[in-house]
Amino acid sequence: MKKTPFVTLEKLQEIIKEYPTPFHLYDEKGIRENAKALKEAFSWNKGFKEFFAVKATPNPYLINILKEYGCGCDCSSMTELMMAKAIGCKNGDIMFSSNDTPIEEFKYCDDIGGIINLDDITHIECVEKALGKIPEVISCRYNPGGFFKISNDIMDNPGDSKYGMTPDQIVEAFRILKSKGAKEFGIHSFLASNTVTNEYYPMLAREMFELAVKLQKETGAHIKFINLSGGIGIAYRPEQTPNDIRVIGEGVRKVYEEVLVPAGMGDVAIYTELGRFMMGPYGCLVTKAIHEKHIHKEYIGVDACAVNLMRPAMYGAYHHITVMGKENEPCNHLYDVTGSLCENNDKFAIDRYLPKIDMGDILVIHDTGAHGFAMGYNYNGKLKSAEILLCEDGSFKLIRRAETPRDYFATFDSFPVFEKLLEDE
Repeated sequence: MKKTPFVTLEKLQEIIKEYPTPFHLYDEKGIRENAKALKEAFSWNKGFKEFFAVKATPNPYLINILKEYGCGCDCSSMTELMMAKAIGCKNGDIMFSSNDTPIEEFKYCDDIGGIINLDDITHIECVEKALGKIPEVISCRYNPGGFFKISNDIMDNPGDSKYGMTPDQIVEAFRILKSKGAKEFGIHSFLASNTVTNEYYPMLAREMFELAVKLQKETGAHIKFINLSGGIGIAYRPEQTPNDIRVIGEGVRKVYEEVLVPAGMGDVAIYTELGRFMMGPYGCLVTKAIHEKHIHKEYIGVDACAVNLMRPAMYGAYHHITVMGKENEPCNHLYDVTGSLCENNDKFAIDRYLPKIDMGDILVIHDTGAHGFAMGYNYNGKLKSAEILLCEDGSFKLIRRAETPRDYFATFDSFPVFEKLLEDE
């Protein structure tokens, strides 16, 4: 399968005249179509709600698009909670799935109408201390341990994950929370990351639905919702077949009918917490070839670096690259495509066959719409890039400006020489 950019070379040339590379570009049309498809896939469940994982793409312009389709926000920190509040999320629109949480963040979440999703049984005491009570609606995160397998293939290793409660702990947590005033409960679990199979969610759903029946029988707790979290991945590689969200939704529905309905739990709402699936394919990093180097290998240096996209350097992750205007030329040149950081892992591609790249060529690095800009940092004093939205009507707008040296030096409040330095520029 061929991966085709959602933007043309002509449009990129138009954008670059106003906003220099590198920058992240997002596809409004694709985001809207995907959000609509998710909503339709789970329309069989009356209470369904997607809580977009803010950590994946923390940009209010993009999250507001998802809000138009009924999406809320899944937050993991104080600043993410503040962003959710700022863009108008109301009571019940925020899920707070944090871990190792400062108690003041529990209080802020409750103050703005968020649902606390407890990562650990010891956090019950922290919440009670922060709020002076236990909320009437609360959720607990579950970790079954061991390995999670599909068709004998290991998908991930929950037993090695720092998140969630053991099977015994979650039963005990429900009992304690119920005794302290909780009236409606949720359960949440994340067992595998970036799965490219329509089987993952239905298998996770079965495990969670069976747990819900057990919890209700053993504790008498009323299960209001089951949060299947994230884990639905995207096809980063051309040879992968993308997930079909409608097939996934139907698979979850069948398990719901098999497990929850016979147990008298047909009113349970299904929540999701998707990040990568919602935004990943609808963003790209646009960069320009600025240097070539011929030593033991052939290198192409671009004006982006791991500051703009950390995943290849951090995980060895694959991101497809299109050399714009050369889509139909043979990929007969073997390159490492690199950034300028003083780190040898600052490479977007290693031993990648691409068309011959000339200086000034525009490269599109695919599938950076989630965990792309968001994971950026300022190593080597590098500045974060702009974010731009390609609108449905073909226009484009800046949705986050590029950082400047003033931003980088802004926290040196007690070192006035930096203010003088900037004034002299």
